[in-house]
Amino acid sequence: MTTVRTRFAPSPTGFMHIGNLRTALYTYLYAKANGGKFILRIEDTDQERFVEGATEVIYKTLKSCGMDWDEGPDKDGGYGPYIQSQRKDMYLPYAKELVEKGAAYYCFCTKEELDERRAAVEKDGGTWKYDKHCMHMSKEEIQRRLDAGEPYVIRQNIPQSGEASFDDALYGHISVDCSELDDTVLIKADGLPTYNFANVIDDHTMGITHVLRGNEYLSSTPKYNLLYEAFGWEKPIYMHLTPVMRDATHKLSKRNGDPTFEDLLDMGYLREAILNYVVLVGWNPGNDREFFTLDELVEVFGSDGLSKSPAVFDIKKLTWMNGEYIRRMSHDQFKEVATPWLKKQGFDTEKYDMDIIIDLLQPRTERLDSMASLFTFLDDMPEVDVELYTHKKMKTNPEVAKTALESSIPAFEQIDDWTMDNIHAAMLKTVETLGCKNGQVMWPVRIAITGMASTPGGATEIAALLGKDETVRRLKAALAQL
Repeated sequence: MTTVRTRFAPSPTGFMHIGNLRTALYTYLYAKANGGKFILRIEDTDQERFVEGATEVIYKTLKSCGMDWDEGPDKDGGYGPYIQSQRKDMYLPYAKELVEKGAAYYCFCTKEELDERRAAVEKDGGTWKYDKHCMHMSKEEIQRRLDAGEPYVIRQNIPQSGEASFDDALYGHISVDCSELDDTVLIKADGLPTYNFANVIDDHTMGITHVLRGNEYLSSTPKYNLLYEAFGWEKPIYMHLTPVMRDATHKLSKRNGDPTFEDLLDMGYLREAILNYVVLVGWNPGNDREFFTLDELVEVFGSDGLSKSPAVFDIKKLTWMNGEYIRRMSHDQFKEVATPWLKKQGFDTEKYDMDIIIDLLQPRTERLDSMASLFTFLDDMPEVDVELYTHKKMKTNPEVAKTALESSIPAFEQIDDWTMDNIHAAMLKTVETLGCKNGQVMWPVRIAITGMASTPGGATEIAALLGKDETVRRLKAALAQL
């Protein structure tokens, strides 16, 4: 039985976009689910779009996500090199072989000649495709021009009639009338292969059995298969993936402000939550289950769950899932993750009891980048709006608040061991002394020490964070305003 060999072949042109990440994830999962090999190939022949450092971003992203490749630039499995620019000398001989077979030909047309002929066709309302102008030159004429050093390209010789077709694991049999296809360039004037030609040669020589890629390549694949047939090579199994959409009509795009994988991490999303959500954007496990680890995905992933319809990337759904991941952590796990984020946001993690902070944050946090904003009142006490003391449900108003604060201050001052249990007990004792409801003491105390109606946690937790002296100071200042 043939070993499944898939490849992820990104171009180092910037950050890892969500669509690229999903392709990598599906390619990795398909290989692992079928006991196969996951190969990383860097396609860097388009030097105009090459971005310095982008290759390292690819390595870092895949490794951090747990998608370790079986073969790649640093792991030669006998099919290297795995960086396309290091393979550049191997493509021209294959193109020349196609020329000998009649499946390709030399083209010496200049850009000016092509532009002139294109303009003439389009002027008459036609659609331009290369007119095979150079295909019928004699071998002697071709050699003379080559010897003279004339610039040339090598073009694929598409049959003028008949069909070019392929079978896709998702879309089934797809065929195209050859008369609609253009004789595209295989080898450019600089001697380097075009993206499409290099892909075919690399996939074959690397023994790739399954190709998972975006469905923007559906229209190119019939021409790929003509090349496979011309060489007499076995064709890979294709799975063309639907695009990741921002909405019903627009694809995700960095140019339009949509986030990359790195952006999402910087926005406070957990790596595990991103991966979990991204895999579900275009794939269904066949049931209602939504939460998976990478190892669990390997166990259940199959191509039959891949969608034929474009899938929308819903940032709200990712945010919800991220919050769920946070809540499923242990206290210590979340503390380890949250503490560096709080420090980065300027929160003094040495000043306050972090165990209380973590307990307050964990049930309330959906994104890690906004946590410190919940505690601005700890260091910067806002001016208390007297109207906040009025709360219909708690049956409080400024008069009730004044009475509550007058009794709470001495009760707090008598606490020797400033713990949440003792703080809570002091407030309950005040409630008992006043003969009122709990909220008629706890609500005014919270307003007095935070100046805010909505806070992470109640009066007990916040007083514990502030400490005895600061809590009593704030209560006295608030009482003076009533």
